[in-house]
Amino acid sequence: MSQFTVTKLLCTELVTARDVVCSGECRHRSDEECAHATSLVFPYRGVFLRHVGHDDAVAEANQVLFFNRDQGYRISHPVEGGDACLSVDVPEEMLEELVPQTHRNPKGAHFVFNKQRLRIDARAQALVALLRHSLSRGSAETLEGETLAMTLIRRAVGERTAHAAASSAGRQKLVDRAKLALSSDLAKRWTLAEIARETGVSPVYLTQAFQQVEGTPLYRYQLRLRLARALDLLGSYDDLTRLGLDLGFSSHSHFSAAFRQAYGRTPAEFQHFAGLR
Repeated sequence: MSQFTVTKLLCTELVTARDVVCSGECRHRSDEECAHATSLVFPYRGVFLRHVGHDDAVAEANQVLFFNRDQGYRISHPVEGGDACLSVDVPEEMLEELVPQTHRNPKGAHFVFNKQRLRIDARAQALVALLRHSLSRGSAETLEGETLAMTLIRRAVGERTAHAAASSAGRQKLVDRAKLALSSDLAKRWTLAEIARETGVSPVYLTQAFQQVEGTPLYRYQLRLRLARALDLLGSYDDLTRLGLDLGFSSHSHFSAAFRQAYGRTPAEFQHFAGLR
């Protein structure tokens, strides 16, 4: 039985969008796979590791991953639960227009991203949810879907709206361990001491390293993971108070205020905006 379920949400001359769900049964590194097209992959549920040579990247809802055409990679799932991603393909000539030079390899016969991932901002997360929900429910016409996809790509790779990790390999591995710990239980009210024990360093060093690598505090990173999961689940919950509590928020007001600060709308407003209610 395949670990993957792939649903094509949009397929036009310019944009292909797929909803890819993986059960995560492969806990260790998979056999090498190869991308047949250059894709931007937006995880919105769960977590996995992508291995390209000696370079590893944690894939979770704060990231966009770049799958270059003809590039080999392996996947592993160190955390149970599998993952789900929105995969977006556009022609390489459009990527030449959309992607800043700083994220591209200037040499070669075809377009190539020069990094595995970028950290996306809250608006890009909201666009991922809006595009996926509207296409899966058939509430977006083709032109709207194409436009949303282009807007999402521009946002995800924008020089002022995306963040590239920059640090030593050792600090990156430390931060990756912290991300995996947070992703293992989004509802848990972690303490700094608990995460530091999981990663094997002091709390002070952990906070400094995480800020340096990700450009955001550890607690805010966890908050964004929870809110991204809320974006995923809004279509499944009638009781938004229960949704907030299930994700570890202390109250509905706490959940609603954090959601609105990140995405510009309350959870109920986003439900209506995305046609989920």
